[in-house]
This record gives sequence, C-alpha cells and structure tokens, in this order.
Amino acid sequence: MIRSLLQLVGPHPTLLFLESFRYPLAGEFAMVTDLAWIIRVPGNWGLEVGILAEVHRNCANRRVCQVDLVDSYEHRHQDLSAANPLRGLLKMSVDIAKTMFRTLASDGVVLSDEALKTLRATYLQVARETIKKYEHVAAVNGLLFDRHAERTAVEAFLKGISLATETF
Repeated sequence: MIRSLLQLVGPHPTLLFLESFRYPLAGEFAMVTDLAWIIRVPGNWGLEVGILAEVHRNCANRRVCQVDLVDSYEHRHQDLSAANPLRGLLKMSVDIAKTMFRTLASDGVVLSDEALKTLRATYLQVARETIKKYEHVAAVNGLLFDRHAERTAVEAFLKGISLATETF
C-alpha cells in the first residue's frame, strides 16, 4: 500500500520514511521516554505505521534506526479472515489503511474519492507485480511459493482498503 500511495501522491516524506523500513509492521519498537510522552498512539491495528509516522513527525531521521535482534524470528500470524472485516488480517488491513489515510490527511494530502479509487487500482497492480517478484525469488532459492494464497491475501487486503476508504 505504501508503494501504491507513493505512486498516487508522489514522494511524500512520511511515505518515503515508512518505505525505508524492511518490515514496518513488526510490532516491536523502543523509544526514549520523552518521545513516548509527546506522540499520538493509535488504538487499533494501525499502531506500527501510526507510531512510525509520529516518530517521523517528531524526530530527525538520524535518530531513528531499524535493528534485527535475531537471525530468525517466528512471527505468529493472524488468520486472513477474508470474509469477516471484524477479524484477522482483513481487520488489520482496514485499520492500517485508515491510519495511513488520516496520517496523510493531517499532512495536508487531499484524498478525494477519485484518488482513493485510483489507489485501489494501483494497489492491485503493485501487488500483482510484487507477487511475481517474490515467486521468482522463491524459485531461485528453491523455496515453495503458494501463488493462490498470495492472490487471496491481495484480494482480502484490497477489500480492506475499500472498506477503509468508505469510512474515511
């Protein structure tokens, strides 16, 4: 979605900052107490991107870093729940999209109905290209790749973006 938003609104500083992280939804972060007192923290699944946007707004980039603490981390994933927008990754995608829209709007970016429709089309194209890229990476590395599962996830996330645009 970040890449799609960059195509839509151009090189926006917050989007470029978020894109610089390898995994901006890791759910693990640390900060100094003074920063924790001044940032707004979203109360939903948009927590990570919301906090990163606040950090970008309140800190110099040279004071921010990403660190891998272990070589391999087993991340527990939510179910996709593609049919239920109140559960699983579908709910997460709605919350994350709404947080991104609010963040951009607070920076003065106008997200019209037309722009949000274009975002959905752009997201679908970017996601398809990304699936193709990772399928090739998996093949080169001899890894299994479930194209159907990836496409199902993309469709669910597209639905999440659509639901978020309706309420935004």
